[in-house]
Amino acid sequence: MNGFWQGVAALVLGYLLGSVPFGLIFTRAAGLGDIRAIGSGNIGATNVLRTGRRGLAAATLVADALKGTLAVLAAAWLFGTATMLVAGLGAFAGHIFPVWLGFRGGKGVATYLGVLIGLDWRAAAVFAAIWLAVAAITRTSSLGALSASIAAPVALFVLGEPQAGWLCLFLVVILWLRHESNIRRILTGSEGRIGR
Repeated sequence: MNGFWQGVAALVLGYLLGSVPFGLIFTRAAGLGDIRAIGSGNIGATNVLRTGRRGLAAATLVADALKGTLAVLAAAWLFGTATMLVAGLGAFAGHIFPVWLGFRGGKGVATYLGVLIGLDWRAAAVFAAIWLAVAAITRTSSLGALSASIAAPVALFVLGEPQAGWLCLFLVVILWLRHESNIRRILTGSEGRIGR
């Protein structure tokens, strides 16, 4: 298999892994029905938390992150390290635009973190630290995630990983577009706060 087809295979693998809707699967398995009919209608961990089941929300967060990590590492193992970036892109796209759900998926934060873990754990650590710090200070999870998302590509550039940095910068643009409503609420002071 030549480089082009290895890249295509990695992209498809990443997309298929990323498109697994764990939030929907977990809430249905718990007898809570369709998570898309609750709260924001999103399939991610934040909306799962609105069911009042913190354990399910935590499981969704971890699973959505790990599918990004698995996509990157599996592609490296199967097709070579040159395919890691395209697999990460596929996983992120699969989570946000899953074919099984009419291309209406999550907002991508957890899967973005998972891709970072697979590409460079140090950038993932920067992301996690900033996410937690900003969320703790402002009591606003979305602001923490948005702030951390910008810090990650900067960290990758500083760490000497420019290709991964450019990929993550592209993912950040998509992630911010997916958070348009959150950004509007942050600016107007109406975004939901942690613990309220």
